[in-house]
Amino acid sequence: QVQLVESVGGLVQAGGSLRLSCAASGSIFRVNAMGWYRQALGKQRELVATVTSGGSTNYADSVKGRFTISRDNAKNTVYLQMNSLKPEDTAVYYCNGVVTTTRLNQIDYWGQGTQVTVSS
Repeated sequence: QVQLVESVGGLVQAGGSLRLSCAASGSIFRVNAMGWYRQALGKQRELVATVTSGGSTNYADSVKGRFTISRDNAKNTVYLQMNSLKPEDTAVYYCNGVVTTTRLNQIDYWGQGTQVTVSS
């Protein structure tokens, strides 16, 4: 089994910053792409940012220039640095990892989700 465990989110004022982390552990042969998604109340889950094992990144237009995704391959950990936060960034943030397990199956795993609330 593989687990993705996210750091605790929090409450921050508009314009503030927050850093999320997510560590993958368990029966891992390799962690491929990792990413962050979010789901605001009453809305569908949407992509925030992704990063490949080689470090290539992709961002939603709404967070470009404000959020930075990075990863530490040695620790199977992905980070999301969020700056200049806006109230519309309020959501539950989910970590995602495409993992090749020790049985060489490629499976999509999700974290449990962490609440980020930005007050105006």
